[in-house]
Amino acid sequence: MTGGPKPAGMSFPFAAPPGPGEAIEIAKGILWMRLPLPMALDHINVYAFADTDGWTIVDTGLGSKTTRVMWESLIKGPLAGAPVVRVLVTHHHPDHIGNAGWFQSRGAELMTTRTAWLFARMLTLDEQDRPLPETTAFWRAAGMAEDMLTQRAGERPFNFADCVTAMPLGFTRMIAGSVVQLGGRDWTVRLGQGHAPDHLVLFSNDGQFVLAGDHYLPTISPNLGVYATEPTADPVADWLDSHRALQVHLTDAQLALPGHGLPFRGLPFRAEQLIENHVSALNRVEAFLTTPRTAVDCFQTLFKREIGPGEYTLALVEAMAHCLALWHGGRATRHVTDGGRWLFETKEAANAQGQGSAHRPK
Repeated sequence: MTGGPKPAGMSFPFAAPPGPGEAIEIAKGILWMRLPLPMALDHINVYAFADTDGWTIVDTGLGSKTTRVMWESLIKGPLAGAPVVRVLVTHHHPDHIGNAGWFQSRGAELMTTRTAWLFARMLTLDEQDRPLPETTAFWRAAGMAEDMLTQRAGERPFNFADCVTAMPLGFTRMIAGSVVQLGGRDWTVRLGQGHAPDHLVLFSNDGQFVLAGDHYLPTISPNLGVYATEPTADPVADWLDSHRALQVHLTDAQLALPGHGLPFRGLPFRAEQLIENHVSALNRVEAFLTTPRTAVDCFQTLFKREIGPGEYTLALVEAMAHCLALWHGGRATRHVTDGGRWLFETKEAANAQGQGSAHRPK
């Protein structure tokens, strides 16, 4: 082996993000901009790539009047009035795909995975005035308290259509292994899993950049959640598998362009850190399941802090994901009570009591 030691840890070449209506030039032909989000995670990064016929933008922010006013300002300002001809969406979550339909209505081509487009299109058309019975049953299974269930059953739930503009028919499919050109560079398309199905992660073929979306974030781990649409999914295993598969493509030279936080170098270190975060979380939850527990019972053990009302739903779906990962992996059993609660317990404890269903093999 030759050469010196590889740099450890992470570095951040940009000390601060762009201000409202402003852009930072990452490199020739690549602009970094920010849009606000009305939540604890208060921003999303969006990127613009200069091509011969106009701009290609990556991700779009929530579909709101406020965001579209900001886009108009960015188009007139940093984008110098040139047309947005393509919109590349990394995954189907509202803060990323929220204004894709608006850009399409202005003539832009939408580029994303088939899975992301189908999910977003389906969810924007599936507007509900009250939670579906399947949803309340899933919340009960996860351990939501009955008084909270009663309250939520009478309230209008979050709907995609609340913050994602209508999406017209038509998109261009992004396929793993294909090569696309953005900003005068060739990029290889790869897919992550777990946070969202078929999450786009693009690697520039010159080895300089990774368009990371929410797959690689510098300071937080993306939410891995299970929902009533697929109540026994295993996104934690999907996420770990895809991260490990992509590790061979990571180098310290690459600048990661994430969906949130600051661009950073040190992807090999950060990927290992993210993997260890969820491995450790699984181990903590497993150690806690010496007696039967619901996913909600695991909040303090999993997150190591109190969970407030504003983050309760995301905590619930992530706690369920970790409990199910242990069940799928044969490290825990699941017992369904007469009241519809899912109780998880380590195999050893369950065997001692003669309870628990066998895990579902992968």
